[in-house]
Amino acid sequence: MISKKNLAIGFILMSCLALLMSFAPVAAADWPVFQQNSDHTGFLPQIADFTPNNWNFNAGAAINSSPAILDKTIFLGSNNGNIYAVNMEDGSKIWEYKTGGKIDSSPSILNRTLYIGSMDDYLYSLNPSTGEVNWKYKTGGSIESSPTIDGGMVYFGSDDGKVYALNTTTNNLVWNYGTNNAVKSSPVVYNGTVYVGSDDGNVYALNSTNGGIIWQYNTGDMVKSSPAAYNGTVYVGSDDGKVYALNSTTGSMIWNYDMGSQVKSSPTIDENYDNLYVGSINGQFSCLDTRNGVHKWSVQTGAAIESTATISGNRTVFGSDNGNVYILNKYNGNIEWSFDPGYYLFNAAFSSSPVAYGNMTYIGGNDGYLYALNIEKQSSATSIFLYYIVGIVVVVIAALIAIRTIRTRRNKKE
Repeated sequence: MISKKNLAIGFILMSCLALLMSFAPVAAADWPVFQQNSDHTGFLPQIADFTPNNWNFNAGAAINSSPAILDKTIFLGSNNGNIYAVNMEDGSKIWEYKTGGKIDSSPSILNRTLYIGSMDDYLYSLNPSTGEVNWKYKTGGSIESSPTIDGGMVYFGSDDGKVYALNTTTNNLVWNYGTNNAVKSSPVVYNGTVYVGSDDGNVYALNSTNGGIIWQYNTGDMVKSSPAAYNGTVYVGSDDGKVYALNSTTGSMIWNYDMGSQVKSSPTIDENYDNLYVGSINGQFSCLDTRNGVHKWSVQTGAAIESTATISGNRTVFGSDNGNVYILNKYNGNIEWSFDPGYYLFNAAFSSSPVAYGNMTYIGGNDGYLYALNIEKQSSATSIFLYYIVGIVVVVIAALIAIRTIRTRRNKKE
């Protein structure tokens, strides 16, 4: 028979264990696809414990592709046609694979398989551990659209104007649907329906099984923005300067908001606060209410925003064509930190979209570098461009000293 004393001790031990477990850090979640999940919300609810060193990785050419993360390895494409796998701990290269064209498409990973498109017209399936090709599928145009994987199928668009659905195992074509222009937008699969934009100005809702059209909505200009789906609504930007909220079932417009300029970036959804974050080509970054499109706040960066924001804890992060990465308080838009690796003299645009992992944010720049930033500590590895600036300063100082020496000698001769 258990004594009351033993019961009391047991109760105390169990209480302490529960308390310790409640303070244990949650492991960081992977970021396997564009905008983190199949709904493209860009929202990562977990608080993670991963805080590696800051580093910069040189991809050798501009990075427009947005990274994906699996098992503490980060994957991305570059304009030199290479797909890279990089160790997240130290920024060292694990492998690279060369395609035949530039890569704007972002990788998607499922069931230990990586999918990515290239401007050589192929969609590639690779082993993420080794970089070996499982198969590749040729379309009739460049693939800038990022693939989405769902239910044993991979969905993506091509500049040949078609939306494709392939069997992930056999790479057999299951169906394709032809729009009237290039499909650079990345599809989202939501409740058995594929939603995607086209340069013909339409947003399409297609049956994920057979590609049959359910509805289409015309925005009046090209739709390069990739849709996000949340709570029965599809959100997407258009080159007509507006952000649209469409009923996912009927395609009817719920609301729209005029950003004043082309919206090429994709909406990011904060599911906990009904917030939508999006940028536009006029440099405006705005927070809107997902329910009614009411404007909450805006920040003006002064340069085009093509980068799609991500949410990390209480912050939202995005890049701008002025060469800065912005870290904002997601509630009021206050700028907590801006990262400028070019130090004004060597600035290059950030059109790639950041990914969040623990306290870290990873983003590629048009300067060819992938940056690992600790947004909690507001720290980064030293940029190569700082050394360039130091070198320029040294040369200028040396030149001034030389000029002064020459003038002094001339004055003495006179």
